[in-house]
Amino acid sequence: MKLKHLALAAAILAATGVQSYAQAQEMIVKIGHSGPLSGAQAFSGKDNESGARLAVEELNAKPITVAGKKIRFELQSEDDQGDPKAGVAAAQKLIDQGVKFVVGPYNSGVAIPASRAYNDAGVLIASVATNPKLTQQGYKGLFRVNASDSQLGGKMALYAASELKLKTVAVIDDRTAFGQGVAEEFKKQAKASGMTVAGHEFTTDKSFDFSAILTKLKTKKVEAIFFGGYAPQGAPMARQMKQLGINAKLLGGDTICTAEMGKLGGEAVGENVLCSQGGAILDKAASGPAFKARFKARFKQDADVYAAAYYDATMMYAQAMQKANSLDPQKVGAVISAGEYKGVAGSYSFDARGDMKQSPVTIFNFKGGQPSAITSY
Repeated sequence: MKLKHLALAAAILAATGVQSYAQAQEMIVKIGHSGPLSGAQAFSGKDNESGARLAVEELNAKPITVAGKKIRFELQSEDDQGDPKAGVAAAQKLIDQGVKFVVGPYNSGVAIPASRAYNDAGVLIASVATNPKLTQQGYKGLFRVNASDSQLGGKMALYAASELKLKTVAVIDDRTAFGQGVAEEFKKQAKASGMTVAGHEFTTDKSFDFSAILTKLKTKKVEAIFFGGYAPQGAPMARQMKQLGINAKLLGGDTICTAEMGKLGGEAVGENVLCSQGGAILDKAASGPAFKARFKARFKQDADVYAAAYYDATMMYAQAMQKANSLDPQKVGAVISAGEYKGVAGSYSFDARGDMKQSPVTIFNFKGGQPSAITSY
């Protein structure tokens, strides 16, 4: 019996020794993801998560070394439901799991309160949330890897005035942090560009019947309606505009620049719907087509709006870790702040607030239910 116990103890020690040696040679780095993985916006949350997942898998296939140790990345993904309260809870969960690098949140209404928790815990955040208030909080470890509302809403208004030659428009927003922000920026630039804003109506991100406010706007003979909101509401809005005989164009920001908009809107979503999205045209970017092909091969579907940005954000963290030769978020953040990362969707360099110094915006319409790029500027 004693021999058996000794053999067992030796085996345990041997196993522990091997494990300790392996652990000494390999460091696990958790990349957190927070996004709407359930509910009406789940298609966006899952697309974003897949972008980060592809980056993690490609990094682990290399792999990279930091401070003499091989790094293995793990993706920790939390469903924030696109809800501020759930987003703060998701943030706390990731913090409790020891995550120091996060991609997301997707929604401005989630990102603004959640970023406070991340900041207090010394966590770096790379978010596509567009409301200017996000970076106005002054958090050092926060980077917006996308255009802001002022760029998305403003450039859509400039395009409407200069290219579409529109004179009279209206605005509808869903009262979310994103919807309000992008609608106000559109309205501000529309007025500056000489267009008349004939009405500003309000809805919610849970509504599906817009007939009352659309009927009201029909009487004002507007040439376009800018909608500050998301595709699950934008698509039925387009359908109801068609049913009511409103021939105005439907304009919006990045959140309606998605295949889901075409899928839910059917024949009501075509060249009459235009949207603005941060970043240059992916097909024209040097590594854009290759990324799209790898994404489709891995996930059996096309990359949607921000998969490339989430991929880039994850890769940006990894490159900064190598340059800093450290996994300390403060040191990694300092490298990101001072440098530039060339990604799939563009080049990322940031001002003192954490906004991108240069963020091109692409204008899309829809063809065959899919967003179709018109121009970038």
